[in-house]
Amino acid sequence: MEHYPVMLAESLEWLAVRPEGLYLDVTAGMGNHSKAIASRLTTGRLMMHDRDGESLERAKAFTAEYAARITPVRGRFSTLRETLDALGISRVDGLLADLGVSRPQLTEAERGFSFMNDGALDMRMSREENVETAAEIVNFSSEQDLARIIADLGEERRFARKIARALIRARPIQTTGQLARAVESAVPRTGRLSPSTQVFMALRLAVNGELDEVEALMRLLPEVVATGGRVVVISFHSLEDRIVKHGFQSLQRAESARILTRHVVRPAEEEVRANAASRSAKLRALEMV
Repeated sequence: MEHYPVMLAESLEWLAVRPEGLYLDVTAGMGNHSKAIASRLTTGRLMMHDRDGESLERAKAFTAEYAARITPVRGRFSTLRETLDALGISRVDGLLADLGVSRPQLTEAERGFSFMNDGALDMRMSREENVETAAEIVNFSSEQDLARIIADLGEERRFARKIARALIRARPIQTTGQLARAVESAVPRTGRLSPSTQVFMALRLAVNGELDEVEALMRLLPEVVATGGRVVVISFHSLEDRIVKHGFQSLQRAESARILTRHVVRPAEEEVRANAASRSAKLRALEMV
């Protein structure tokens, strides 16, 4: 399955990989960024981390030629300190986080992330975790809670209540196709962007507690990245980018870090033409002090 790593060259530039360094890719995904980091190591080591065990297995296969330099580990951002402790690691020299959803999660219908492929309404980043699925949230939440999720996490405030009422009327909703049709019954499609886009994002964030996890990552940076170490984060929507921006600013005010990117770094036009999914990406980098 072809996958385009977002802002790969820019990530490596800001991460400033040292051949003998210790690095942590907290979002292994398909393994593209991890492979590029590992290829630059000699005596160094990379911890290849992902919440999704299925993604981690793909990343292991993709980076097999550098297996001697890579330690694959599964977990959440919020448990990174425990993960490193279990590996006997105090701090790393660099951390990369690409907060985008991986291609298999979007394209495999049974994962339930996209309305482009009809499948079970799941949306769990890790199917090994015992958390509510999107179907459970849609079918058992109150209208008020659904409207709040859509408004706050999907940033769809104008039609949130109307969509929530439509979902209640359409219950039970078990597939991505049923959900998309219910949304479009309340807010018909106009132009290229489906009204389901923001609703699907809202549910995905709710299922996985993604914003809480990004906030946890920001809090943990001083505990997991060494002095002089670099942190590179790629975000894809305003809610997570805001957390990263404020997290970086807080660390700089506390004199724990120095922000390296005065303005967000955006993908080059050539990359956007080759990979439209990169168009919303924003890269921020800092150095711990």
